[in-house]
Amino acid sequence: MNCTSKAKQFMLMLVCFVVVTAVPAHAKGKKVQVHKGAPAKYVFLFIGDGMGIPQRMAVEKFTGKQLLMSTLPAQGMTTTYAADRFITGSAAAGTSIASGIKTNIGMLGMGPRQKDVKSIAEIARDQGMKVGIVSSVSIDHATPAAFYAHVPTRGQYYDIDVALSESDFDFFGGGGLKDPANKKKNTKNFKGNALEMIKGAGYKVVSDKDEFMSLKPSDGKIISWNKWLQDSKALPYAMDMRPQDITLPEFTQKAIEMLDNPEGFFLMVEGGKIDWACHANDAAAFIHNTVSFDNSIAEAVEFAKKHPKETLIVVTGDHECGGLTLGFAGTKYGSYYDALKPQEVSFQKFTDEVVTLWKEENKGNVNFDDIIPSITHYFGLKFEGDAKKDPMVVKDYQLAMLKDAYKRTMNGDKCKEPELYNLYGGYDPLTTAITHVLNNNAGLGWTSFKHTGVPVSTSAMGVGAMSFNGYYDNVDIAFKIMSVMGVSPRVYAKKGHAKVASK
Repeated sequence: MNCTSKAKQFMLMLVCFVVVTAVPAHAKGKKVQVHKGAPAKYVFLFIGDGMGIPQRMAVEKFTGKQLLMSTLPAQGMTTTYAADRFITGSAAAGTSIASGIKTNIGMLGMGPRQKDVKSIAEIARDQGMKVGIVSSVSIDHATPAAFYAHVPTRGQYYDIDVALSESDFDFFGGGGLKDPANKKKNTKNFKGNALEMIKGAGYKVVSDKDEFMSLKPSDGKIISWNKWLQDSKALPYAMDMRPQDITLPEFTQKAIEMLDNPEGFFLMVEGGKIDWACHANDAAAFIHNTVSFDNSIAEAVEFAKKHPKETLIVVTGDHECGGLTLGFAGTKYGSYYDALKPQEVSFQKFTDEVVTLWKEENKGNVNFDDIIPSITHYFGLKFEGDAKKDPMVVKDYQLAMLKDAYKRTMNGDKCKEPELYNLYGGYDPLTTAITHVLNNNAGLGWTSFKHTGVPVSTSAMGVGAMSFNGYYDNVDIAFKIMSVMGVSPRVYAKKGHAKVASK
């Protein structure tokens, strides 16, 4: 074969690759399964951000029991790619799940050409149903915002906060607002403080737990967040919570109480800090947050028992995060998940409260041996004993890793260059090295500090649940839910609060 023929063959292969990448074969000419029975009156959608199949399995191995979500009668697998990238982000994935359209990375509530599309939450509102949005991260973060905002860039937090005030949804709960005063100056359409606009739209703002727990449906529209927002206006990690903190299951239970009415409701609940823990490669943190997320699902299941012929519950993930593997070269076929149980705090709390104070109090050259008692106390790692017999004992090469990370932490290294980023992902070096050692000794490995492109599990129970069996794309979740709601499954252009035509 001459060079010209080889070049033509290569170009043909390249064209085929581009076509296949842009439009996967399984997406061509597919038909959405239409629900033909009575529509569901109550619709729950639970999104475990960053929760892939490995995350689910790790939790079950850690706790020794099956997750409630894994017992739901319908079980499917869902692809997650974005319109312009194979490995998706939460904005693009959230928009696909919410509205049934593939869009570009970073876009919320609109298609790739920036045409606004209506979410299933907005459709439910226009059908006369009440609507609630709950998340363990800021309520204007990508996933929750995908259900009420329409912006080309997910970082437009002020514009998202304004959209929240204009949504006419009934309940928002979980994390706070990131930029209601537009301090980041990321909009040309400043309308005044968004929190004041939210109050002006009739929302009661609640952050005290006692006041929150005493809320009644007669209190009207609510936006509530926990008084202590640990990082980026998000709820504390489940393992860091105090008795005075409002948990994700408590937000879910209260949302159900506030939304329940004769016309029905739509409730989306996001376990957002599953993703954040996986970004930081902290297995114990994501496990405890996934348990909390599953306990939130339990609140919906209890409600469904009272309304079995009127309720649909769907549980999915928007993508996997961290490239979690249930196996590690150092433990070969061994799994020792009990090694994770002594960990008392999340990576975030250890970094914020232990490492920061340590650096302030020990400026200069402080020996690594001095911080060993703190590592043992918070993570359970041992620095004496037989590493072959006890998975909690640090091995020699791991000790070298920890010492090197400690030096970088004390030096204030940012670790953004490629070599160090691959080791620490931009997080505190010592904290990241500790969780890596602990996770590896348990038999868990991480390949990334970002999302991956593997499919996720989708589970369902109730009205129309069987349509969630099988293998399908994340846009199909929106279409299937629309169908069960009695709405023709298609992408709807956003045109105010107009009534959506039912089937």
